[in-house]
Amino acid sequence: MLVRCLYASRATPPAASPAPSETCLDGILKQSRKNNPAHGITGMLCYANDIFVQIIEGGRAEVGQLLTNLFKDPRHAGLQILSFEEIAERSFGHWTMGQVKISNINPALLLKYSERAELNPFACSGAQMLALLCEIAASGAIANRSL
Repeated sequence: MLVRCLYASRATPPAASPAPSETCLDGILKQSRKNNPAHGITGMLCYANDIFVQIIEGGRAEVGQLLTNLFKDPRHAGLQILSFEEIAERSFGHWTMGQVKISNINPALLLKYSERAELNPFACSGAQMLALLCEIAASGAIANRSL
């Protein structure tokens, strides 16, 4: 049984700094890319203005375990699940964890799904955030992919 989970959280210091902490972000991506293939997890991570938005896909048990780990991860605060659903097929199956640099996204795309041209998953529905992430993926705006 495949599932998709979309969540958002706020970065805790030192990740929450005026400029994104490349060390923290790189650590999360490195850990994801190392661990995810063995567990059949794929997805995409966005980071902007101390906010993480991540979509993860895989088996129900594996995604559930990853969520348990994320809730305990000190790099995340206020983690909220925006959507969790059973899926027939993966939308983000081409990479173990793709990274999106929101600064490279056309502001009109952000405005299409939210009140302002900024990433704020806490101010929109899970469906809107999923649509935005799917459109970002389809546009080829993934800054860093790893298979």
